[in-house]
Formats: sequence, C-alpha cells, structure tokens
Amino acid sequence: MQLITNDVVFDLYNLNMTTMKPLRVFLLLLVSCFINTLYAQESQDYIEFNDRRNTVHGVYLGLGFHYGTINKAETYSSSFKVAYVANQQFEIGLIAVGLYSDMNRPGLDGIIRDLGAFYGGLHLEPIFFSKSKFNLSFPLLIGAGAVALIDDVKDPIIDDDDWEPIFVLEPGVNVLYNINRYVQIEAGVKYRLSSRVNFKYEDYKPRINGISGGIGIKIGVFNMGRNRYKKNIEDGV
Repeated sequence: MQLITNDVVFDLYNLNMTTMKPLRVFLLLLVSCFINTLYAQESQDYIEFNDRRNTVHGVYLGLGFHYGTINKAETYSSSFKVAYVANQQFEIGLIAVGLYSDMNRPGLDGIIRDLGAFYGGLHLEPIFFSKSKFNLSFPLLIGAGAVALIDDVKDPIIDDDDWEPIFVLEPGVNVLYNINRYVQIEAGVKYRLSSRVNFKYEDYKPRINGISGGIGIKIGVFNMGRNRYKKNIEDGV
C-alpha cells in the first residue's frame, strides 16, 4: 500500500508540473507584451485624429520700409499696419504710411524744398499658396492723407496751412516667407497713384505717383484656429 501511495503522489506531481509549464510561458509572454507596449507609447510619437475642419484665424502688427522715386527724386517711406488674416488666404486691416522725397525743388520765394507726406487707409491683401513656406500676395492700399513742401534747411516746421489733402491708391505684389507661426517676412514692389496736389502758394501741382520696392516684417499669430488634433508624426509650423 505504501508503494502505491508514493506512485500516486509522484504522478500527481508530474501532472502539476506538466500543466504549470505552458501556463508560466503564457504569463511570461503576456507580461513581455505589456512592457513592450508601454515602452512604445513612451518612446514613439503618435497621431490623434479629429474630423473637424477648423477655420484658421490670425492677427499681426507689420512694419515696412520702401525706397523709390517721385519725378526721378529719391523717395523713402515707412509703413505701420495692423491686420486680421482670414484662413491664411486674405488680409484686411489698417495701414499708415510716412513719406519723404528729396526733390530739392526751388519755390517762388527761391527757397529749395523737399516733399513730405503721410497717408493711410484700408489694407487689403489676397494671399496665394498659403499652405507653403513661400506665399504670393497682392496688397492694395485705399486711403487719403496730406502733402506738404518742407524747407529742411531753415524752417523744417510745417504750419497747418501748408498741408494739402490727397487721395492715394497703392497696389503691389509681395513674396512672403513664413519663418514660423509668429513671424513673417515680406518683400515686393508697389506703385503709388494719387490725386493732384494744389499748393496754395506755389506754382506746383504735382502727383506723388511712383514705384517703390522694399521689405517688411509681420509679428503676430497667423494660425490661431489651427486644428491641433490633426497632426502628422513630425508636425510642422
């Protein structure tokens, strides 16, 4: 009887070992897969999907500098603008421009004067190829201002009566480069068209028409409404 009991116990032990072996292998494989999954989630980028189509908004402040001519006289201008960007495809805003032309024109009193002007108004700018780093745009200024002749030698101060009103239309073409979503550089040319100026005390009725070229910088946020859930693994600007 003792021998039979020992044999039974030995058989049960072998049975348990045979049964536990594949179970241990399965548990080891399960733990290994779980650890690998955690490591992959921590070490690799992933994509979050969202089917929303967001409209991209933007606002910015811009500063520009241009050089050109008016009646063959060297002309310098600077501009400041604030604008809203709709879906990276169209800008609308306000712009102010200051202009100085080294005309060296003698007046009726024999004093040589230069020309100064300031004007501003509505800024419109359709943008093409807006999804790439380089864009093409066609800015347009529609506005009004004032022009005066400046005696920069003896009396640079201009009285209110010396300023004459003027209407300005200024189309152009720009190439835009997007450094990132906050900074954009522009370079291009524009042509200024104006109404005729009637100076009261001068036999001089000019227009300030002329072509100019220059550069500018825009600082703001150009894609505030971008869909942050639809990203590539290596998300660009």
